[in-house]
Amino acid sequence: MARIAFNSVSKSYSSYPRPSDRLRELFRPGHAAGPARFQALQEVSFEVGAGETLCVIGANGSGKSTSLQIAARILRPTSGTVEIEGRVSALLDLGAGFHPEFTGRENVRLCAALHGLSNRDTRARLPEIEAFAEIGEFIDRPVRTYSSGMLVRLAFAAAISMEPEILLVDEALAVGDYYFRQRCMRRVHELRAQGVTILFVSHSMADVQALGTRALWLDRGRVAGQGDPATVVRNYLARMKLKDRESSAEPRGAREPSSAVAEGVPNVDRRFGTRRAEVTGIAVLDASARPVRSLAPSQTAIVRISARARDRIERPNIGFMLRNHLGIDFAGTNTVREGLALEPMRPGEVRTVDFHIDLPELHAGSFSFAPAVADGGLADYEICDWIDNALALPMERGAGEVYGYMHLPCRVEVGRQPSPAAKPRTEAP
Repeated sequence: MARIAFNSVSKSYSSYPRPSDRLRELFRPGHAAGPARFQALQEVSFEVGAGETLCVIGANGSGKSTSLQIAARILRPTSGTVEIEGRVSALLDLGAGFHPEFTGRENVRLCAALHGLSNRDTRARLPEIEAFAEIGEFIDRPVRTYSSGMLVRLAFAAAISMEPEILLVDEALAVGDYYFRQRCMRRVHELRAQGVTILFVSHSMADVQALGTRALWLDRGRVAGQGDPATVVRNYLARMKLKDRESSAEPRGAREPSSAVAEGVPNVDRRFGTRRAEVTGIAVLDASARPVRSLAPSQTAIVRISARARDRIERPNIGFMLRNHLGIDFAGTNTVREGLALEPMRPGEVRTVDFHIDLPELHAGSFSFAPAVADGGLADYEICDWIDNALALPMERGAGEVYGYMHLPCRVEVGRQPSPAAKPRTEAP
């Protein structure tokens, strides 16, 4: 039986051109033009059963967060029906439900009380929550003093400790550091194995493919795709790439962009850094410098990355990380690692680097590139700009079977032992 079921759910809001129009409508109905309606969701239907993880993807404003708020009973649908069976724990807006003047410990107790837990149960779970959150003495300080990372640590630790039957997560983990994100992902896998139903909104296509049993793609409030995560993600990224090309196309008669510069970033799941320099483009090309739609085993590919300096960058270091369909960092490199010392970049200067890589025979699947630009060496550096999953491409199936993640180049020799020499017969005297 489905624990979450949306049946033709729609949600609309009144939209007023000016705040005064809202007041006129409130106090003098009929004396002003009626409000326009904004459709956040339109006829959305899906089901999520016990132990399933449905990952919801889509561009900003597509209705993802609205869907979770309806599932959490924060919002009511304008039309359609929603069926929720089970105890719900939600991690939506960062720190939602936390009182800024209460300490972390006091907020956890308040959260537990709202979920119907007794004081004894709350005391028993507090040590586990503190251990998972790892915020130390801040547990006894007001949450208004927390950083965004500390806030999401405590919120996630509290949410999973309430023994939910349904867990709703809305991109909150994006502000966590890499170590904490990995711990959260492992915990989500454990909850799914225990039969917890998970509705997960994310801009990280790697997380979607690693966690989801199914994916739901929303586009302007409507269902654009639903089903296997790899297929839905591939179609979504293809649409985003086409949209990026259309928006970046220059008018007729304009100067053609240089072929030596990568133009545009097709997708941005998460972006961080000081932004003293920015990645302005990434492209994957074949040996003839033509864009590719897929990766082919045992062939040469060119990963082209362009970056623009906003400040002076003394020791530019440009590179990328390659991730597989599970979100695992599979391989990566950068100019410093390859022994190339780039000249300092002046403000406004654009630098383009081509990485020529010989692709091994990899297991067929989806691979994503995360380009980055830093200032410094391998040990002492400052990340200026890092973009998660900027470009995703499928890997074509090779001629032979790939066991594991990749097939190592191998030469096989067969040794043959010489047959033992026949012993001479000895004649009897």
